[in-house]
Amino acid sequence: MSNTLFRTKKIEQSIQDTEEPEHALKKSLSALDLTVFGVGVIIGTGIFVLTGTVAKNNAGPAVALAFVVAGVVCALAALCYAEFASTVPVAGSAYTFSYASLGELPAWIIGWDLVLEFALGTAVVAVGWSGYIASLLDNAGWQLPAALSGREGADGFGFDILAAALVLVLTAILVVGTKLSARVTAVVVAVKVTVVLVVIIAGAFFVKSDNYDPFVPKAKPVDAGGGLDSPLIQLMFGWAPSNFGVMGVFTAASVVFFAFIGFDVVATAAEETRNPQRDMPRGILGSLIICTTLYVAVSVVVTGMQHYSKLSVDAPLADAFKATGHPWFAGFISFGAAVGLTTVCMILLLGQTRVFFAMSRDGLLPRLFSHVHPRFRTPHRPTILLGVIIAIVAGFTSLSELAELVNIGTLFAFVVVAIGVIILRRTRPELPRAFRTPLVPLLPVVSVLASLWLMLNLPAETWLRFGIWMALGFLVYFLYGRSHSRLGRDQKATAGRPTTPPGKDAP
Repeated sequence: MSNTLFRTKKIEQSIQDTEEPEHALKKSLSALDLTVFGVGVIIGTGIFVLTGTVAKNNAGPAVALAFVVAGVVCALAALCYAEFASTVPVAGSAYTFSYASLGELPAWIIGWDLVLEFALGTAVVAVGWSGYIASLLDNAGWQLPAALSGREGADGFGFDILAAALVLVLTAILVVGTKLSARVTAVVVAVKVTVVLVVIIAGAFFVKSDNYDPFVPKAKPVDAGGGLDSPLIQLMFGWAPSNFGVMGVFTAASVVFFAFIGFDVVATAAEETRNPQRDMPRGILGSLIICTTLYVAVSVVVTGMQHYSKLSVDAPLADAFKATGHPWFAGFISFGAAVGLTTVCMILLLGQTRVFFAMSRDGLLPRLFSHVHPRFRTPHRPTILLGVIIAIVAGFTSLSELAELVNIGTLFAFVVVAIGVIILRRTRPELPRAFRTPLVPLLPVVSVLASLWLMLNLPAETWLRFGIWMALGFLVYFLYGRSHSRLGRDQKATAGRPTTPPGKDAP
């Protein structure tokens, strides 16, 4: 039984599957498109909110160093992703990579997890986008009817028409074509980055050097908690991280790390890239470098404009401008956040449909969803199905009821990909690798340890949700996926063929 659970799919077979006409995606993306996708999904509300919040509660002005630490952890994973994505240019990201190295069951587990993570993330972002748009409309003196404003605070029927409409529009764009998605994303990302740059440049004129003193505030211990909202490491060892000081920088890094989540979505578009061997590493690493630079710059500006102890938690960057006598920047920042969330939502939806499509093509999910549109060459069936489901979830669920994006799934994917690089180097050393992760196995091992450390700092509640979803995934795999696996059926067919030509005796 273990042989079937950990059977691996040859990379050559994965690539051959992408050439079947009815299952082949259109190759239209360049390195620039991939970089834009990466920047588009990474930069969200985190750059406007998380920077100041973490500065006030965890690290002070040293939050800039926390972003550097988190960026390094992501860079370790990104180097592993870059090798896999250029070597196995197939849709599915970590799912496809683990199928080639660890086996079918681990691949199913990570694929199942990514589907939930991207779906939940898309719904949460859509509801957040709706809130920003509603706020801007309210500033203009126009309000939506209460019944169409969402479930948050609704009395009776409530449907978030803006969130649902956003998801459905983005679904239509993704069905029409990935290149169109890239063009829309490029325009939106250009607006978003412009807003960020204006904020950085304008804010630099209001920086006061006294606000950086002390740059690394004195450490403050944190009492260990015992509830499900406490980090798992507290419940396991009774150890609580400290705020501020040198250790506070690492505590802050475990928080701001989640502002980087999304660069791995770039890898899901490998199959739709014209030259994946060259462009995938550039897109993954390029987007990460750009976003890390912007995050550090914003954190330096916001802590220089206002002393970290006086920063607000809800909208620290906007309120920092208000404190300097320039309140109109608050509306400008809200506009940038609303525009930014549009691309985050689109690219998360794109990533999810590609993972679902890859699993369907392998037979682990119904093959009905592995056929591409005859004209647009996109996986229209899973895109429409998932888009409608997410639109309904986003419309009928309040932001407070929606669970956080399953960050543990991303970290789990980082661990799987890093281990997969080590295994594939040993099992398939002859494979042509356009990009090679340096210092193997040392760098992947460090990546695994760094990811596990951040996972231990996640709330126990997140681990509990992760365990429940994984248990459901095991059930689906053993009831459907394992028996419908194309790889399993091909292996059975091969085993049943005669080893000698008919009419001849075996030697």
